[in-house]
Order: sequence, then C-alpha cells, then structure tokens
Amino acid sequence: MPYRYNPSYKDQYYHVYNRGNNRERIFFEDKNYVYFLDKIKSAFVPKIDLIAYCLMSNHFHLLVFVKEENALEEAMQKILTSYSRAINNAYNRTGHLFQGRFKNKLIPNNEYLLHLARYILRNPLRAGLVEKLEDWKFSSYQETIQRNKCEYIEPKILLEQFSGTESFKKFVLDFDESQAYFVKDLLF
Repeated sequence: MPYRYNPSYKDQYYHVYNRGNNRERIFFEDKNYVYFLDKIKSAFVPKIDLIAYCLMSNHFHLLVFVKEENALEEAMQKILTSYSRAINNAYNRTGHLFQGRFKNKLIPNNEYLLHLARYILRNPLRAGLVEKLEDWKFSSYQETIQRNKCEYIEPKILLEQFSGTESFKKFVLDFDESQAYFVKDLLF
C-alpha cells in the first residue's frame, strides 16, 4: 500500500492512532505507558492540546487539538521514534515497533468529536480488560470525570458540552456501540 501523508492544520481537532507492528504489543509494563505519556507531554506542550487518550497494550488513540501548523507531524515523529528506540533498547529487540506511520484523521464536526471521545475512552471496556472504565489506568477517563488537574489533558471542550460530570459519564457509559453508524469509521 502506498504511503499516504495527511497533513495537520492549525486550529483543528484530530484523531491520532497507531498500533504495534503485526498487531503486537507496544506497551509491556506499566512504566512503558507512563514513559509514553511523558513523551507526549514534552512533545505536545505548548503546540498541541491533548483532549482525550487511551493507551492499550498494542495500540493507542489520541484526540488532539493542533494549535500550530505542522506541530502534529513533528511531535508524533519525535514521540514514536524516541519511544521505539527506548523499547528496543530496554527489551533487547530490533525492528519496527509500530505498524508504519501514525494515522491522523481530521474531526469534521462537534458531533463526531464527542462520539470519538466516547469511542476512545470506551476502549478498555470493549476489549474486556475492565468492568468499570475508572479501573483502566492508561486513559484520560478518570482525570476527566474527576476534573482532576492533569498535566496531560485539556478535556474542557468535552465537559463544557454537558450539564455536569455525571451527564458526561452517562454519555460515555450508556452507549450501545452496535447501534452506532460511525464506529466502523473509527477502526484501524
């Protein structure tokens, strides 16, 4: 398949994602998730806002707002290259960690933004890894519903569209994915 470059533009929201090469793991221990989030923080600030995220053992999803032209490409190259090197060194492995270049999909409207955030946050439930979203340590769900000050995320755009945290929780949790028209568009 030919290489397809999707540039990012200033003042736009994007769904950014990638998975492990051959669908293999990219996170092996808790410290890997933390290291990846630290890489995001250092590469994104102040040019990109992280709205929501979910890190799974073999893939990741980020919902971002790009504040400067070309910032997403520069940040993701820095993050994925340095993370891959660190993992290869730490686990005595060689070769590609990720399945090609990261993907970025422009969010066309507010409705899609909200549904995408819900889709991203529900990943651990869909995979059967937890029974309650609060139990998955590597997503922004917990910080968002508790309105904790988190150095990684800026969920204001999500929360301000609901009457309170409880209505946002209900929006995320009370969702029948089998009835959603957009879910197939969000898959790899």
